[in-house]
Amino acid sequence: MVVRRSRHRLLALLCGVLAALTLATPAVAAPERTGVTRPEAAAGWLARQLVDGERFEAVFDGVAYPDQGLTLDAVFAFAAARAADDYGADALAWVTRPDIRDGYLGDGVTEAYAGATAKLALAVQVRGGDPADVGGVDLIARLRSLQTTAGRFSDRSAYGDYSNAFSQSFALLTLERTAAGAPPAAAAWLAGTRCPDGGYPLLPAQPVCTSDVDATALATQALRAAGRPADAAAGLRWLVSVQRADGGFTNAAGTPNANSTGLAAQALRDGHRPLAWVRARAFLAGLQVGCAGAPADRGAVDFDGGTFDPATAPRATAQAVLGLTGTGYARLSAAGAEPAAPAPACP
Repeated sequence: MVVRRSRHRLLALLCGVLAALTLATPAVAAPERTGVTRPEAAAGWLARQLVDGERFEAVFDGVAYPDQGLTLDAVFAFAAARAADDYGADALAWVTRPDIRDGYLGDGVTEAYAGATAKLALAVQVRGGDPADVGGVDLIARLRSLQTTAGRFSDRSAYGDYSNAFSQSFALLTLERTAAGAPPAAAAWLAGTRCPDGGYPLLPAQPVCTSDVDATALATQALRAAGRPADAAAGLRWLVSVQRADGGFTNAAGTPNANSTGLAAQALRDGHRPLAWVRARAFLAGLQVGCAGAPADRGAVDFDGGTFDPATAPRATAQAVLGLTGTGYARLSAAGAEPAAPAPACP
């Protein structure tokens, strides 16, 4: 028994040392030293990609449309990296403009989208705002109005219900930050979608329950926040079981990538799986553009390590920052973040 306890103490110490060392990793590979961490360099690059310093856009057939979801991902990334805070403030101000906000959330009467409402409310909370008054709109009340009697948060829309595990998870994470807390029925509903292998599916009630890395990463964080650690632990065990030898995680198409790995790494550190997080973080570091890359790309995180693709890099970088820092959504805060967008000082 004494030997076993000693081994456990030694393992815990090793995990702590590894985690501390990885947090100190510079933005570019040794022997270069810049004073800018990998998350800071990634956040700085992401900030410089914002259109007019405030937003991301999606372009189809030559027409640019507002991309509120990706812009909010950037807000979360800036908070996680504790950098580019001025950009985070401007980005949230843009998303909460009435025309931009309502195009994302719906009008709240005939159209109301659960996932978007929860994600925007969480971003407001992360930046220290009041989600009950966003330009006169009470996002918390609207979100609660979208909860069904079964506990699921569903869209109210003439176009159908597109809510999924992300919608439910963001709703729980958001409501847990309020005085009333997250509804137990909502947490129970999410826990009830778990697949036999322990992971969580993106869409519930499918003929075959198929665990999804991204959905499981969000669900485990939400369930931990909502006081269901056993249900979260099952998902974390599944994540560890599907982690690749190189530390990465694959998407539904089977491609190892920064997006899925970033979310999984965030969940692993939040869920106290430090060795698995360190391995995932190393995978993400291998996808980050350093001083050998083009100056305009330095700090970015590539989607899959192939030819650098500027179209997929913003989302990959935003989600990679979450994994590089390992700060869970439940603890994310922009308080004290540096205002500027740092860049690696390459020779």
